[in-house]
Amino acid sequence: MARRTKVATGAIALSLAVGGIVVINTTGTPDAARADGADKSFFIDIKKVPRGNNVNLDLAKRGARGTFTVDCGRNENGHFNGDNFIAQPGVRNGAEHLHDYVGNLSTNADSNNKSLLRAGTTCKNGDKSAYFWPVIRINTEEEEENEAANEEKLAADRANAAKDEAGAQVDCPDVASELDEVPDQSMPAVDENLDKLDQESENANNQLAQGKQAGQVLDELKNKRKPSIKQISDAMKQAGKPVAKNDDQLAGCAVKQNGEGGLDNGGENSNVNAAGDVEKKKSDGKVADLPGANDNNEIGNNEGEIQRPEKVDLTFTSGGARRVVAMPKFLRVLYGDAKQSTNGPANARPSWTCTGFEDRLTELYPICPQGSKVARIHAFPNCWDGKNTDSANHRTHIVFSDRNGKCPRGFKNVPQLRITLVYNIPPNIQAAGQYAVDAFAQEKHNPRSDHDDFANVMSQRLMNQLVKCVNSGKRCRQ
Repeated sequence: MARRTKVATGAIALSLAVGGIVVINTTGTPDAARADGADKSFFIDIKKVPRGNNVNLDLAKRGARGTFTVDCGRNENGHFNGDNFIAQPGVRNGAEHLHDYVGNLSTNADSNNKSLLRAGTTCKNGDKSAYFWPVIRINTEEEEENEAANEEKLAADRANAAKDEAGAQVDCPDVASELDEVPDQSMPAVDENLDKLDQESENANNQLAQGKQAGQVLDELKNKRKPSIKQISDAMKQAGKPVAKNDDQLAGCAVKQNGEGGLDNGGENSNVNAAGDVEKKKSDGKVADLPGANDNNEIGNNEGEIQRPEKVDLTFTSGGARRVVAMPKFLRVLYGDAKQSTNGPANARPSWTCTGFEDRLTELYPICPQGSKVARIHAFPNCWDGKNTDSANHRTHIVFSDRNGKCPRGFKNVPQLRITLVYNIPPNIQAAGQYAVDAFAQEKHNPRSDHDDFANVMSQRLMNQLVKCVNSGKRCRQ
């Protein structure tokens, strides 16, 4: 049995009794599961990092100056797991490291559009989007081994997850993403009718779940959508901002069946989540519900005491664009690369800094001076292809703008999500190089493997408000 790191970090330590954290060890050989901690060469005094290398601050000086900040807490309810429904749908513990979640309460390996929509959220404004990133741990022990998990049991659990019940779901055009900037005089009518469209889709999904024929549901849904879409179109025309697509194009919907395949990308090559919905006892996404979970808080080659962020800031900006358009509902977006040692440096980005030194982003773990705290800044891609909510590599459908905030030809500027995480890591732990981000074994806790994930599950009305705040220059907080 491997020894387990027990590090007391005062009020910031996340204990089993408070957080309810239990996770499953990943499979592999003892060598692959060895927890060595981060290499000391991965650390740097933040004062040695050159000033002025934060492209996010450069973009903030350009384009629309508005922001939209969502308060979703700091994962006070203890929502953790080793899953990633975007990159590895249907695979339990596929990340081989622990994720910290805020927002959607149901997020786990088997999450899909339907399960995300029906779940609760930690966000005060009702935003059901999923926001998640790998945890940071303090580890003062070296060369400790984890027990190898039972491969046959994991394989059986993964197979069973794929056999869980399948369900049908309506797939309708995202009207909010088709609107130009909504003028103030049109906002009440547009918001009211966007709410109606969301409600009609929810009602249609309930009818499908009750066994009603898909063809009948779609016919009725189209007829119910038409009046709301016409009122939106009329309101936009009166304001001189006509909608590009006609009412019939926006009214038509389809039915997607959960079954074989990957995530629903909503585009021409649409496919769906392989796992479908899972039984309710597993749907809350907490580590305690993972098959084979045991009584430790360590996973893969990641050991030590989990550090809850002292501050979680979720802010949407223009990303340097003069104006942005609405993100489509269910858009999946990745930041960074969890396997940068294998995939190469193209998608890895400098994420680390210290409070008070935000103009100095580094690829290394920072050592902060007295009074300053460790921070991670994740600014997501912000140029959408205008069609797909996902792609085969989860990247080509949404890319970064250039340093002037401009998108490649054929792409649209959407709001840029910027997640800022602040941690109260003791100075002696920083100086000793004894904290690290959870990672795949081959990364050896390399800070360049830091990453973040986002799935947009905002209502169309909420997304419309977000776009309005950003484009108008307002600083909105909800």
